[in-house]
Amino acid sequence: MKALNQILERAQRSPRRIVLCEGEDERVLRAAARAAEDGIAKIILVGKWAAMAELARSQSLSLSRIELIDPADSPLAELLAEALFALRQKKSMTREQAAAAVREPLCFANMLVREGHADGSVAGAVHTTADVVRSAIQLLGLAPGSQLVSSFFLMMLCQPFHNLKGGMIFSDCGLVIDPDAEQLAQIAMAAADSAEALLGEPPRVAMLSFSTSGSARHGNVEKVVQAARSVKAQRPGLAIDEDVQLDAAIVAEIAERKLPDSKVKGKANVLIFPDLEAGNIGYKLAERIGGAEAIGPLLQGLDKPANDLSRGCGVDDIYHVIAVTTVQAQAAEARDAAG
Repeated sequence: MKALNQILERAQRSPRRIVLCEGEDERVLRAAARAAEDGIAKIILVGKWAAMAELARSQSLSLSRIELIDPADSPLAELLAEALFALRQKKSMTREQAAAAVREPLCFANMLVREGHADGSVAGAVHTTADVVRSAIQLLGLAPGSQLVSSFFLMMLCQPFHNLKGGMIFSDCGLVIDPDAEQLAQIAMAAADSAEALLGEPPRVAMLSFSTSGSARHGNVEKVVQAARSVKAQRPGLAIDEDVQLDAAIVAEIAERKLPDSKVKGKANVLIFPDLEAGNIGYKLAERIGGAEAIGPLLQGLDKPANDLSRGCGVDDIYHVIAVTTVQAQAAEARDAAG
Protein backbone atom coordinates (compact mmCIF):
# COMPACT_ATOMS: atom_id res chain seq x y z
CA MET A 1 0.00 0.00 0.00
CA LYS A 2 2.28 2.68 -1.30
CA ALA A 3 0.07 5.68 -0.49
CA LEU A 4 -0.63 4.49 3.04
CA ASN A 5 3.03 3.64 3.59
CA GLN A 6 3.92 7.18 2.52
CA ILE A 7 1.55 8.58 5.15
CA LEU A 8 3.09 6.36 7.82
CA GLU A 9 6.60 7.37 6.77
CA ARG A 10 5.71 11.07 6.85
CA ALA A 11 4.20 10.63 10.30
CA GLN A 12 7.35 8.87 11.54
CA ARG A 13 9.63 11.58 10.15
CA SER A 14 7.92 14.27 12.19
CA PRO A 15 5.51 12.85 14.78
CA ARG A 16 2.99 15.15 16.42
CA ARG A 17 1.20 15.06 19.78
CA ILE A 18 -2.07 13.22 19.21
CA VAL A 19 -4.56 12.90 22.06
CA LEU A 20 -7.05 10.05 22.35
CA CYS A 21 -9.78 10.54 24.92
CA GLU A 22 -10.98 6.92 25.09
CA GLY A 23 -7.97 5.40 26.81
CA GLU A 24 -10.06 2.92 28.78
CA ASP A 25 -11.09 1.12 25.56
CA GLU A 26 -8.88 -1.87 24.76
CA ARG A 27 -8.81 -1.14 21.00
CA VAL A 28 -7.72 2.43 21.59
CA LEU A 29 -5.08 1.38 24.09
CA ARG A 30 -3.64 -1.22 21.71
CA ALA A 31 -3.56 1.20 18.78
CA ALA A 32 -2.00 3.91 20.96
CA ALA A 33 0.73 1.58 22.20
CA ARG A 34 1.50 0.50 18.64
CA ALA A 35 1.53 4.08 17.34
CA ALA A 36 3.86 5.17 20.12
CA GLU A 37 6.16 2.19 19.59
CA ASP A 38 6.31 2.81 15.82
CA GLY A 39 6.89 6.52 16.33
CA ILE A 40 4.03 7.80 14.16
CA ALA A 41 2.81 10.08 16.96
CA LYS A 42 3.55 11.25 20.46
CA ILE A 43 0.53 9.77 22.17
CA ILE A 44 -1.50 11.32 24.99
CA LEU A 45 -4.22 9.11 26.47
CA VAL A 46 -7.02 10.71 28.46
CA GLY A 47 -9.11 8.72 30.92
CA LYS A 48 -9.10 7.36 34.44
CA TRP A 49 -5.45 6.74 35.18
CA ALA A 50 -5.95 3.60 37.28
CA ALA A 51 -8.28 2.01 34.71
CA MET A 52 -5.88 2.68 31.83
CA ALA A 53 -2.91 1.33 33.78
CA GLU A 54 -4.81 -1.81 34.82
CA LEU A 55 -6.01 -2.45 31.25
CA ALA A 56 -2.46 -2.06 29.93
CA ARG A 57 -1.17 -4.47 32.58
CA SER A 58 -3.83 -7.07 31.76
CA GLN A 59 -2.96 -6.85 28.06
CA SER A 60 0.82 -6.78 28.64
CA LEU A 61 1.08 -3.41 26.91
CA SER A 62 3.85 -0.95 27.66
CA LEU A 63 2.83 2.63 28.44
CA SER A 64 6.39 3.90 28.76
CA ARG A 65 6.13 5.97 25.56
CA ILE A 66 2.64 7.30 26.32
CA GLU A 67 1.53 10.25 28.44
CA LEU A 68 -1.49 9.38 30.57
CA ILE A 69 -3.73 12.20 31.80
CA ASP A 70 -6.68 11.86 34.15
CA PRO A 71 -8.85 15.01 33.95
CA ALA A 72 -9.97 14.42 37.53
CA ASP A 73 -6.57 15.31 38.96
CA SER A 74 -4.69 16.98 36.11
CA PRO A 75 -2.99 20.28 36.97
CA LEU A 76 -4.08 21.47 33.53
CA ALA A 77 -7.77 21.16 34.34
CA GLU A 78 -8.09 24.59 35.95
CA LEU A 79 -6.30 26.34 33.08
CA LEU A 80 -8.41 24.51 30.49
CA ALA A 81 -11.59 25.32 32.38
CA GLU A 82 -10.73 29.02 32.38
CA ALA A 83 -9.98 28.89 28.66
CA LEU A 84 -13.26 27.09 28.01
CA PHE A 85 -15.17 29.66 30.04
CA ALA A 86 -13.58 32.49 28.05
CA LEU A 87 -14.53 30.71 24.82
CA ARG A 88 -18.12 29.82 25.73
CA GLN A 89 -19.28 32.48 28.19
CA LYS A 90 -21.14 34.30 25.42
CA LYS A 91 -23.11 31.07 25.00
CA SER A 92 -24.14 31.39 28.67
CA MET A 93 -21.59 28.92 30.04
CA THR A 94 -20.65 29.64 33.65
CA ARG A 95 -17.27 29.01 35.28
CA GLU A 96 -18.80 26.14 37.22
CA GLN A 97 -20.13 24.55 34.03
CA ALA A 98 -16.76 24.99 32.35
CA ALA A 99 -14.99 23.33 35.28
CA ALA A 100 -17.39 20.38 35.07
CA ALA A 101 -17.13 20.13 31.27
CA VAL A 102 -13.34 19.80 31.17
CA ARG A 103 -13.56 16.82 33.50
CA GLU A 104 -15.17 14.98 30.56
CA PRO A 105 -12.44 13.28 28.47
CA LEU A 106 -13.71 14.44 25.06
CA CYS A 107 -13.87 18.09 26.10
CA PHE A 108 -10.56 17.84 27.95
CA ALA A 109 -8.83 16.34 24.88
CA ASN A 110 -10.05 19.00 22.46
CA MET A 111 -9.15 21.76 24.89
CA LEU A 112 -5.63 20.30 25.03
CA VAL A 113 -5.48 20.78 21.27
CA ARG A 114 -7.01 24.25 21.38
CA GLU A 115 -4.55 25.44 24.01
CA GLY A 116 -1.51 23.99 22.25
CA HIS A 117 -0.81 21.04 24.54
CA ALA A 118 -1.60 18.61 21.70
CA ASP A 119 -1.65 18.89 17.91
CA GLY A 120 -4.68 16.77 17.03
CA SER A 121 -7.32 14.52 18.54
CA VAL A 122 -8.94 11.19 17.72
CA ALA A 123 -12.23 9.96 19.23
CA GLY A 124 -15.33 7.99 18.30
CA ALA A 125 -14.59 4.41 19.35
CA VAL A 126 -16.96 5.08 22.27
CA HIS A 127 -18.43 8.53 21.62
CA THR A 128 -21.03 9.13 18.91
CA THR A 129 -20.16 10.98 15.72
CA ALA A 130 -22.56 13.76 16.75
CA ASP A 131 -20.68 14.27 20.02
CA VAL A 132 -17.24 14.14 18.36
CA VAL A 133 -18.15 16.61 15.62
CA ARG A 134 -20.01 18.99 17.93
CA SER A 135 -17.11 19.15 20.37
CA ALA A 136 -14.59 19.71 17.56
CA ILE A 137 -16.59 22.53 15.99
CA GLN A 138 -17.29 24.28 19.28
CA LEU A 139 -13.79 24.00 20.73
CA LEU A 140 -11.44 23.97 17.73
CA GLY A 141 -13.42 26.11 15.30
CA LEU A 142 -13.17 26.36 11.54
CA ALA A 143 -10.00 26.69 9.50
CA PRO A 144 -9.28 30.08 7.90
CA GLY A 145 -11.52 30.46 4.85
CA SER A 146 -13.68 27.48 5.80
CA GLN A 147 -17.41 27.81 6.34
CA LEU A 148 -18.24 24.15 6.86
CA VAL A 149 -16.97 20.99 8.53
CA SER A 150 -17.34 17.95 6.30
CA SER A 151 -15.93 14.45 6.12
CA PHE A 152 -13.99 12.27 3.74
CA PHE A 153 -12.71 8.75 3.38
CA LEU A 154 -9.18 7.99 2.34
CA MET A 155 -9.69 5.08 -0.06
CA MET A 156 -6.68 2.85 -0.67
CA LEU A 157 -6.60 0.98 -3.99
CA CYS A 158 -3.52 -1.18 -3.70
CA GLN A 159 -4.53 -4.72 -4.62
CA PRO A 160 -3.19 -6.43 -7.77
CA PHE A 161 -6.70 -6.54 -9.26
CA HIS A 162 -7.23 -2.77 -8.96
CA ASN A 163 -7.04 -0.96 -12.28
CA LEU A 164 -6.56 2.29 -10.38
CA LYS A 165 -3.66 2.32 -7.96
CA GLY A 166 -2.93 4.46 -4.91
CA GLY A 167 -5.05 6.67 -2.70
CA MET A 168 -8.21 8.62 -3.44
CA ILE A 169 -10.35 11.05 -1.47
CA PHE A 170 -14.12 10.39 -1.37
CA SER A 171 -16.19 13.28 0.04
CA ASP A 172 -18.62 13.84 1.68
CA CYS A 173 -19.55 10.31 2.67
CA GLY A 174 -20.36 10.70 6.34
CA LEU A 175 -21.58 14.09 7.53
CA VAL A 176 -23.34 16.69 5.35
CA ILE A 177 -26.59 15.13 4.20
CA ASP A 178 -27.83 17.38 1.39
CA PRO A 179 -25.37 20.19 0.67
CA ASP A 180 -26.45 23.15 -1.40
CA ALA A 181 -24.20 24.42 -4.19
CA GLU A 182 -22.01 26.60 -1.97
CA GLN A 183 -21.68 23.90 0.67
CA LEU A 184 -20.73 21.42 -2.06
CA ALA A 185 -18.07 23.89 -3.22
CA GLN A 186 -16.74 24.09 0.34
CA ILE A 187 -16.60 20.29 0.49
CA ALA A 188 -14.73 20.15 -2.81
CA MET A 189 -12.11 22.70 -1.75
CA ALA A 190 -11.59 21.03 1.62
CA ALA A 191 -11.25 17.64 -0.07
CA ALA A 192 -8.70 19.08 -2.49
CA ASP A 193 -6.70 20.31 0.51
CA SER A 194 -7.01 16.87 2.11
CA ALA A 195 -5.68 15.25 -1.06
CA GLU A 196 -2.74 17.62 -1.20
CA ALA A 197 -1.90 16.96 2.45
CA LEU A 198 -2.30 13.19 2.40
CA LEU A 199 -1.66 11.93 -1.12
CA GLY A 200 1.46 13.95 -1.85
CA GLU A 201 0.25 14.88 -5.33
CA PRO A 202 -1.80 17.69 -6.89
CA PRO A 203 -5.55 17.25 -6.42
CA ARG A 204 -7.64 16.38 -9.47
CA VAL A 205 -11.28 16.90 -8.57
CA ALA A 206 -14.33 15.31 -10.20
CA MET A 207 -17.74 16.72 -9.30
CA LEU A 208 -19.79 13.56 -9.72
CA SER A 209 -23.23 13.54 -11.29
CA PHE A 210 -25.47 11.40 -13.50
CA SER A 211 -24.63 13.94 -16.20
CA THR A 212 -21.38 14.64 -18.04
CA SER A 213 -20.88 18.17 -19.35
CA GLY A 214 -24.58 18.94 -19.58
CA SER A 215 -25.71 15.62 -21.04
CA ALA A 216 -28.72 15.76 -18.71
CA ARG A 217 -30.73 18.69 -17.41
CA HIS A 218 -32.01 18.62 -13.84
CA GLY A 219 -31.84 20.71 -10.69
CA ASN A 220 -29.44 18.19 -9.14
CA VAL A 221 -27.08 18.60 -12.07
CA GLU A 222 -27.30 22.37 -11.89
CA LYS A 223 -26.30 22.25 -8.22
CA VAL A 224 -23.13 20.35 -9.10
CA VAL A 225 -22.30 22.73 -11.95
CA GLN A 226 -22.82 25.80 -9.73
CA ALA A 227 -20.61 24.27 -7.05
CA ALA A 228 -17.84 23.52 -9.53
CA ARG A 229 -17.96 27.04 -10.96
CA SER A 230 -17.76 28.50 -7.47
CA VAL A 231 -14.63 26.40 -6.83
CA LYS A 232 -13.12 27.53 -10.14
CA ALA A 233 -13.69 31.17 -9.21
CA GLN A 234 -12.01 30.70 -5.82
CA ARG A 235 -9.30 28.23 -6.89
CA PRO A 236 -8.54 29.04 -10.54
CA GLY A 237 -5.45 26.84 -10.57
CA LEU A 238 -7.26 23.70 -9.37
CA ALA A 239 -7.88 20.88 -11.86
CA ILE A 240 -11.63 20.28 -11.59
CA ASP A 241 -14.33 18.94 -13.88
CA GLU A 242 -17.91 20.13 -13.61
CA ASP A 243 -20.77 17.61 -13.81
CA VAL A 244 -19.07 14.35 -14.70
CA GLN A 245 -20.12 10.71 -14.51
CA LEU A 246 -17.91 8.33 -12.57
CA ASP A 247 -16.54 6.50 -15.60
CA ALA A 248 -15.42 9.74 -17.24
CA ALA A 249 -13.85 10.81 -13.94
CA ILE A 250 -11.57 7.78 -13.56
CA VAL A 251 -11.12 6.23 -17.05
CA ALA A 252 -8.94 8.29 -19.38
CA GLU A 253 -10.31 6.76 -22.60
CA ILE A 254 -13.90 7.52 -21.60
CA ALA A 255 -13.00 11.03 -20.50
CA GLU A 256 -11.37 11.71 -23.86
CA ARG A 257 -14.54 10.61 -25.62
CA LYS A 258 -17.15 12.16 -23.32
CA LEU A 259 -15.29 15.22 -22.09
CA PRO A 260 -12.47 16.22 -24.45
CA ASP A 261 -11.92 19.55 -22.65
CA SER A 262 -11.50 17.83 -19.27
CA LYS A 263 -8.98 19.30 -16.84
CA VAL A 264 -8.81 16.00 -14.96
CA LYS A 265 -8.60 13.77 -18.06
CA GLY A 266 -10.04 10.70 -16.38
CA LYS A 267 -7.42 10.67 -13.63
CA ALA A 268 -9.41 12.03 -10.69
CA ASN A 269 -7.99 11.45 -7.22
CA VAL A 270 -10.77 13.41 -5.48
CA LEU A 271 -14.38 12.31 -5.99
CA ILE A 272 -17.04 14.74 -4.75
CA PHE A 273 -20.46 13.15 -4.35
CA PRO A 274 -23.57 15.31 -4.79
CA ASP A 275 -25.07 14.28 -1.44
CA LEU A 276 -24.52 11.98 1.52
CA GLU A 277 -26.75 9.24 0.12
CA ALA A 278 -24.59 8.89 -2.99
CA GLY A 279 -21.36 9.27 -1.01
CA ASN A 280 -22.22 6.63 1.58
CA ILE A 281 -23.29 4.15 -1.09
CA GLY A 282 -20.25 4.96 -3.23
CA TYR A 283 -17.59 4.38 -0.62
CA LYS A 284 -19.23 1.18 0.60
CA LEU A 285 -19.42 -0.18 -2.95
CA ALA A 286 -15.74 0.61 -3.43
CA GLU A 287 -14.91 -1.05 -0.12
CA ARG A 288 -17.16 -4.11 -0.14
CA ILE A 289 -17.28 -4.97 -3.85
CA GLY A 290 -14.22 -3.15 -5.15
CA GLY A 291 -11.90 -4.33 -2.38
CA ALA A 292 -10.64 -0.84 -1.47
CA GLU A 293 -9.53 -0.12 2.08
CA ALA A 294 -11.52 2.74 3.59
CA ILE A 295 -9.85 4.90 6.25
CA GLY A 296 -12.27 7.21 7.97
CA PRO A 297 -14.57 8.99 8.26
CA LEU A 298 -12.06 11.80 8.66
CA LEU A 299 -12.95 15.43 9.29
CA GLN A 300 -11.94 18.46 7.23
CA GLY A 301 -12.55 22.18 7.53
CA LEU A 302 -11.42 22.44 11.17
CA ASP A 303 -8.71 24.79 12.39
CA LYS A 304 -6.89 21.88 14.07
CA PRO A 305 -7.22 18.19 13.24
CA ALA A 306 -9.86 16.18 15.07
CA ASN A 307 -11.00 12.87 13.62
CA ASP A 308 -13.94 10.61 14.19
CA LEU A 309 -13.84 6.82 14.46
CA SER A 310 -16.56 4.30 13.81
CA ARG A 311 -17.71 2.65 17.01
CA GLY A 312 -17.10 -0.65 15.21
CA CYS A 313 -13.48 0.25 14.48
CA GLY A 314 -10.59 -2.14 14.98
CA VAL A 315 -7.03 -1.54 16.16
CA ASP A 316 -5.72 -1.10 12.61
CA ASP A 317 -8.41 1.50 11.87
CA ILE A 318 -7.45 3.56 14.90
CA TYR A 319 -3.73 3.22 14.16
CA HIS A 320 -4.20 4.50 10.61
CA VAL A 321 -6.36 7.43 11.76
CA ILE A 322 -3.63 8.40 14.25
CA ALA A 323 -1.13 8.49 11.38
CA VAL A 324 -3.48 10.56 9.21
CA THR A 325 -4.08 12.98 12.10
CA THR A 326 -0.33 13.46 12.50
CA VAL A 327 0.04 14.33 8.80
CA GLN A 328 -2.96 16.66 9.01
CA ALA A 329 -1.31 18.38 11.97
CA GLN A 330 1.87 18.81 9.95
CA ALA A 331 -0.17 20.40 7.14
CA ALA A 332 -2.05 22.70 9.56
CA GLU A 333 1.25 23.94 10.99
CA ALA A 334 2.61 24.58 7.49
CA ARG A 335 -0.59 26.50 6.62
CA ASP A 336 -0.31 28.65 9.74
CA ALA A 337 3.38 29.30 9.12
CA ALA A 338 2.60 30.46 5.59
CA GLY A 339 0.11 32.95 6.99
